[in-house]
Amino acid sequence: MAMHNPAHPGEILKDFMMDSFNLTITELAEHLNVSRKTLSKILNARGAITPEMALRLELVFQKPDADHWLRLQNAYDLWHARQAQESMKVMPYVA
Repeated sequence: MAMHNPAHPGEILKDFMMDSFNLTITELAEHLNVSRKTLSKILNARGAITPEMALRLELVFQKPDADHWLRLQNAYDLWHARQAQESMKVMPYVA
């Protein structure tokens, strides 16, 4: 099944979580105990949701859980890796 370009998890965090709770970047950064710069990178798709950040998000919002945030990041990363697949120039192993 072909995968479509998934949203970066930072976009989901901004559009669904921050907007729903009416949080600013500064407020959420304080709740997460991270710098505003770190959070801004994620929200602007210039940074990834790491396992630590996923856990922080789970602890702040309870739902979605850390596994969900990591699945979103993985889907985003895999889709972008597949777009670069042609340039990988790998050679299949034949036994």
